[in-house]
Amino acid sequence: MRIAVLGPGGVGGLLATLLSHAGQDVLLLARPQTAAHIGEHGLHLSSQRYGDVTARPRAAERLGEPVDGCIVAVKATQLDDALARVPAETLGDAVLLPLLNGFEHMSLLRERYPAAQVVAGAIRVVASRTAPGEIRHEGELAAVQLTPGADDLAAALTEAGLDVTVRDDEAGLLWDKVCFLAPVALLTTSLAAPLGAVRDQRGEDLRAVMQEVAAVARAEGARANADVVWRFTQDVPAGMTSSMQRDAAAGQRTELDAVGGAVLRAADRHDVDVPVTRRIVEELLARLGD
Repeated sequence: MRIAVLGPGGVGGLLATLLSHAGQDVLLLARPQTAAHIGEHGLHLSSQRYGDVTARPRAAERLGEPVDGCIVAVKATQLDDALARVPAETLGDAVLLPLLNGFEHMSLLRERYPAAQVVAGAIRVVASRTAPGEIRHEGELAAVQLTPGADDLAAALTEAGLDVTVRDDEAGLLWDKVCFLAPVALLTTSLAAPLGAVRDQRGEDLRAVMQEVAAVARAEGARANADVVWRFTQDVPAGMTSSMQRDAAAGQRTELDAVGGAVLRAADRHDVDVPVTRRIVEELLARLGD
């Protein structure tokens, strides 16, 4: 396949490396300096699951050729600027797979790319960019879920070594991740500590946010069970941190609005009471200024 990957960070770099290494024709879209670096030096992945992998995808600042699919792997804070690298007329009717946190991006992408086949997707992975072209993948988790309409792309991701599941419930796919991500991201950022400390010191808040987010998810048409999310969270390693927490610690813009703010907006649409979630989001907003 001809696959464009928008975003050279942890997720985009991981996918571009694995897809390219598996023999796909990958075009990584990035800022000019980063694209030039990757074009000259390639990508290097250090992974507990995949080992050390080096790949040489092509790299460019802007999509200027037809592709079969485009994976959007940037943070919500970078989305508007990043999409300028993917002109709608060039993308055409290709598959567009966003692997972003939150859910509000789906309507934005469908409006911006009316001819494209926009499919919902979510990824569960702990990956980070340690330097330009250098990607670190921690643990064994590397799972992608997507909705029907992207069979070839799903097959390519599977062949590249990802655990891929195709689901026919878009709301459920998106909200399953939010039900885990929002409580963990909000509380680890609030406490400025990994998940183990949150479970020990803010366990009641963590569970309350899970219950509130699950109630919003059900109002949005997803089948959500806070007890299932809670049990899953107990098995996650204590040292887990969230990207929101890491961004806050580094003084960078966070995805507070795309995650916490989006939950509050959905709650307001459906008149769902979310007092604990609202308090934590407002406290973080006052602290971080996002």
